[in-house]
Amino acid sequence: MNKKFLMPVFILAIVAMFSACSSGLKPLASSYIKATPQPLEVVAGKVPVTIDATFPEGWFNKNASIAIVPVLRYNGGEAWGTTYNFQGEKVAGNGRVVPQKNGANVTMTSTFDYTPSMAQSELYLTFQATVGRRTVNLPDVKIGDGVLATSTLAYAGFENPAVSVDAFQRIIKEKYEADIMFIIQQAELRSSELKKEEIEEWKGVVENVNMTPNQSVSVEISAYASPDGGFELNDRLAAQREKNTNQYLNKELKRMQADAPISARYTAQDWEGFRQLVEKSNIQDKNIILSVLSSYSDPEERERQIRNISSIFSVLADEILPQLRRSRLTANVEIIGKSDAEISRLASSNPRALSLEELLYAATLANTVDARTAIYNTIIQIYPKDYRAYNNLGTIAFESGNYIDAEKFFTFAQNLTGGKSPEVNYNFALMALKAGDQQSAQQFLGNAAGVPELNNALGLLALKNGDFNKAASLLSGTNNAALAQIMTKNYSGAMNTLNGIQTPDATTFYLKAIVGARTNNINNVVTYLQEAISKDRSMADKAIKDLEFAKYITNPQFLNVVR
Repeated sequence: MNKKFLMPVFILAIVAMFSACSSGLKPLASSYIKATPQPLEVVAGKVPVTIDATFPEGWFNKNASIAIVPVLRYNGGEAWGTTYNFQGEKVAGNGRVVPQKNGANVTMTSTFDYTPSMAQSELYLTFQATVGRRTVNLPDVKIGDGVLATSTLAYAGFENPAVSVDAFQRIIKEKYEADIMFIIQQAELRSSELKKEEIEEWKGVVENVNMTPNQSVSVEISAYASPDGGFELNDRLAAQREKNTNQYLNKELKRMQADAPISARYTAQDWEGFRQLVEKSNIQDKNIILSVLSSYSDPEERERQIRNISSIFSVLADEILPQLRRSRLTANVEIIGKSDAEISRLASSNPRALSLEELLYAATLANTVDARTAIYNTIIQIYPKDYRAYNNLGTIAFESGNYIDAEKFFTFAQNLTGGKSPEVNYNFALMALKAGDQQSAQQFLGNAAGVPELNNALGLLALKNGDFNKAASLLSGTNNAALAQIMTKNYSGAMNTLNGIQTPDATTFYLKAIVGARTNNINNVVTYLQEAISKDRSMADKAIKDLEFAKYITNPQFLNVVR
C-alpha cells in the first residue's frame, strides 16, 4: 500500500480513538455481546434475534446517552432492528439507566423481515452515542454471520390439491315395498288386498326388472301379527301369514316367469312396529304408552299394562293395531352399470350417452393428463352448471405449476357453489399459502371440513407459521412433511419420508443433502446434491450460499459438485 495513503488513515484512526477515550467511552468489545440463535434462522418469514450484552464495570459514562440498533447487512441492502436507549446516571431522559460503577447486563430483541439475499449477511450492533453535547463515534460491532433459511423451502406446490369426486355406482340398489293387510286373528289372503293398486305396482316393478338385462331382483317376505292377543296365538298367526304369502308370491313369480329368489320370515308380536306407529301418531297421552314400552320388557306385562289404560286402548285398537297385521313385500333391485371399458369408449366416442357421474368417473379411468383434461372440458360443455369439472381442471393446472389457470378454474367452481364446496375452499387455501397469505388460507381451511387432504394443508400452514412440532404431527408423505421433521431434528424420520416419495424432485434430494450435512455424512451431501442439481441447476448456486453446507465450503468433493 502507498505510504502516502496509509499515513492519513492511521492519523484518522488515532484521532477517533482519542476522541472516544476523551469522552470516557471506549469501543464495546464483541466478547461482551452474544447474539442468539447463531446463525440466525428464518421463522415464519421473519428473522428473530436475541442479543445479550454486558456493559462492564466503569464503562458507561455518567453523562452518556447511547442508542443501540442491530442492523443486518446483505448484498443490496440492510435491515434495521429495534432501537434500545441507554443512559448514564446523570442524564435526564427515558432510556434505561446503566450505573457506571457496576455496569449492567441487558437483553435486546429484534425481528427482521426475511429476504433471500440475507442468506449471505452480517449482523452488527450500531451505536449512536453522546456525552453531554458531544457526539462520540463508537464503531459498529459484528455479532453474527448469515441467515439459515431452510424453513423457507416449505411450498404449497408440494401438496396435492383436492379433487371433486364422482357419485358413480357400478351397482345401484333400490328397494320397493308393499303391504298385504289381514283381518284380526286371520291369515287368509283377501282378493281385495291382492288386487289393490299398491300390490299391482309392486308386481309390475318385479316383472319389469326381470325383463331388463342389466337388472336383478330378490324378494323378501316379512309377516307380522299385532302384539295384542297373546304370544302363542300371534306366533301361529304370523307363521301362517308368512306361509300363505309365500305360496301366493311363488305362484305369481312363476306366472311372470320371474327368476327372483324369495326369503321369508315372520314376527309374532311386532312391538317395534307398534312403537314407531305410536311415535308418529297424534294419540293423546301417547307418551304414557311409550313409557310403558320402555319400562317393561316382558310382552305379556306390556300388553296387560297397556290394556289397563282403558281410555287409550280403544284408540290403539282402532288406529294402530290394524296396521300391524300384515305381510310386507320387499323387492330388492340391483341395477348393474356399464363396464369400465364401455364407459371409457363412450367418453371419447359418444359422451352424451353417459350420465354426469359416469363422465366424471370416466376421467378417473383416463391414463394421461390430456385425456382427463379432454373429458373435463366435455363435461363443462354438457353440464356447465356442475362445479366439479372446473375444480378438477384447476387441480390439473395446479399440479403442473400453471397457477394462473388453476386460480381461474377454482374461481369458476367457487362461483358455481357460492363458496360452499369444501374441496374448492381447500384448493384456494393452497393458493393462498403459495402466495404467502396465511390469514386467507386459515379462513379457507375453516370451510374445508371433510376434505381428506385437510391435515396436510393445516400442517403446511403451521410450518409457514413456524410451529414446527404441530407441522410434523400433521404433515405426511411430502417434501413439506420431511422439512417439518428436519426442523424438529427428527433426521431419521425425515429420511424415511423422503425415501417414500414416489416421484422425487430436486427439493427432495436437496432435503436429503441437508439431512446428510446435519448428520455429518459428507457422502450423502455429495450424492444427493448431485441428484438435486441434475434436476435443477439452480440448486448449485443455492447450496454454495446455504449455511446448511457452510462447513463443507472448502471440501473438494463438495466444491466439485456445486461448481
